[in-house]
Parts: sequence; structure tokens; C-alpha cells
Amino acid sequence: MRLIIIVLLSAFCFQNMNSQIYEVGVFAGGSNVIGDVGRTNYISPNEVAYGGIFKWNRSDRHSWRASIIYADISGDDRKSDDDRRRSRGYRYNGGLLELSVGMEFNFVEFNLHYFGRQSTPYIYTGVTVASHDNFFWNALGQFTDEGTKSWAYGIPIVLGIKSRLTPRSVIGFEAGARYTFSDELDGSVPDSEFRQDLAFGNVNNNDWYMFIGFTVTYTFARKPCYCDF
Repeated sequence: MRLIIIVLLSAFCFQNMNSQIYEVGVFAGGSNVIGDVGRTNYISPNEVAYGGIFKWNRSDRHSWRASIIYADISGDDRKSDDDRRRSRGYRYNGGLLELSVGMEFNFVEFNLHYFGRQSTPYIYTGVTVASHDNFFWNALGQFTDEGTKSWAYGIPIVLGIKSRLTPRSVIGFEAGARYTFSDELDGSVPDSEFRQDLAFGNVNNNDWYMFIGFTVTYTFARKPCYCDF
């Protein structure tokens, strides 16, 4: 019985030592949309993006992560490499608020209990949902704001690198693409079913958007458990 108690207490201590580590911080960088209006470059930030990040480090190799990021989004056909888009001349400005949850995986062990200098590349994926403005171009080619918002669900694919900045802070740089299950971010497909005849572009390709920038997080946790038997 004593052996069982010792084993259970040891497991509890190990769990506290390795999993009760958290990070909270900020993201700041740029954003761009890849759709049917404007440029088609995947990494071409043209607006500002910023938000907050929270991580629960379950081990030195993986973390559960949640974030909320706001970005202005815009597109301008005049800056496109496509002659047809430049001659069309559509342009838009809007806003996007993204919520994301998922898992971050470190390629190298990153132990926040060790206060020496550490660095690792990482990958993050999960699910996203983004609230965005609805708009369209009428039959005369005029930009029209619908005055409503829609939700775009998606999958993030993020690559980054992070390093310990101080014993209690971590700095990172990442670039992430979000594939969405929506074709409405750029106004090429009106949200209203009564305006579907005004849709244009490639209706078989959904929209993407990108975030690229820096993260700075503060680490905090319970101290490792040292049990006295």
C-alpha cells in the first residue's frame, strides 16, 4: 500500500513539474488576403495585425495554444500582376477578428524549467473562426457594404521559431497561412442569396489569409513539486 501511495504521489509531482507551465503574451505583425481581388502573393502583408496568445505547455515538445487576433484586411486590383484585375480596378477595406485553438509542436525540446538559452523551430495547427465584414460590387462595379458580418471557418498552418529572451519571457517569429472554407472574405461572393448573380472570380477556390509577425510571451507556473516521503 505504501508503495502504491509513493508511486501515485510521484506521478502527481511529475505532472505538476512538466505540465503546469503557462505563457501569455502578444502578437504584432502584418496581414494579407489571397482571393479574387488584389494581389495573389502568399506572403505580402499590406495591413497591421495584432492580438493576444495563451499557451499551456504540456511537455517540452508540445503545447495547447489559443489566440485572438484582429487585422485590417484590404485588396487592390491596381497592385496585382494580373492585367485583367488591373483593368477591373476593384479595391476594398475591411476588418477581421480571428479566434484560434490548436496544438503547437516544437522540433527541439524546449523546457521552460531550464533557465538557460534555448531556441527551437515550431509548427502550429488547429482550427480558426474569423468574423469579417460583408460587401460586394453591384452591377455598376460600385463597392457596396452590406452592413453585416459572417464567420469564416478555417485551418491554420503556422511555421515559426522561438527563443528564450529572459528567464521569464520568450520571443518568437512566425508566418502562418489560414485556409478558409469561405469565398466571401474579398467580396467576390455576396452574402445575400438574392445577389448571387453578382459573384465573380474562381468560385472553386476559397480564400486564404496570412499573418506574419512577432510574439512575446511571459511564462509563469507552479514550481516543481518535491515530495517528502
